[in-house]
Amino acid sequence: MHILLNAVAATAGGGLTYLRNVVPHLAASPNVKLTVLVPPGFSALKDNANVKVLEFRSTGGSAVRFWQEQKEIPQLARRIRADILISAGNFAIRDSPVPQILLSRNSLYTSRDFERDLLRRGHHAIWLDTKIKGLLAKRSIHWADLTVAPTEAFAQELRAWTGCAVTAIHHGFDEEQFIARAKPLSPEIQVDLSAAQDCFCLLSVSHYNYYRNFETLLRALAMLKQQAPESKLRLFLTCKFSSSENPGL
Repeated sequence: MHILLNAVAATAGGGLTYLRNVVPHLAASPNVKLTVLVPPGFSALKDNANVKVLEFRSTGGSAVRFWQEQKEIPQLARRIRADILISAGNFAIRDSPVPQILLSRNSLYTSRDFERDLLRRGHHAIWLDTKIKGLLAKRSIHWADLTVAPTEAFAQELRAWTGCAVTAIHHGFDEEQFIARAKPLSPEIQVDLSAAQDCFCLLSVSHYNYYRNFETLLRALAMLKQQAPESKLRLFLTCKFSSSENPGL
């Protein structure tokens, strides 16, 4: 089977994590040939016997890229004689020449709370951009032959939103691979961890974006401190609260 995996939208966060983990599993099958479309400059994947990595270059922003994908990916699928297309970034190809699986995982497009928050903050351009992308994401579920969500709760939300069948498949992780690929911690991190040995430690793994609800995390930390005033608490983040140093806003 020749799979064409469209991962052009995998530029940060869960998209990159998914791509790094799913490609080795697909490539390990002797009956699978995999062609992966990635954004320019993506270096986490390399060609091998079963995997061909192609950069998809766009001449503009996300809107231009979307229309380029609609035109060029069907042509590519025919040229390489793909058997199936996996669209991994919330948006599907409207006229796919082969059966298409869509991975839909961005709940911002269905969140009224997020819309209200954007308007409250005066982020009207981001609100409009989200509305447009939401419409395309909704239509994409109609275009795909099968839509997959990472949880049953989100699958139910997408079914109610579109009236289409949506399958829930939990991403999970490969424990052996997770441990085997572990790298030694930097001296700076080791010092911080050593200093927190007698603390109750919390770890939040995420890049920064204001809608990732860090406010709730910080309020929860304060509540824990109130409930256990004698305990030492330490919160470890994998990001800085600065939009200039992280993907997103």
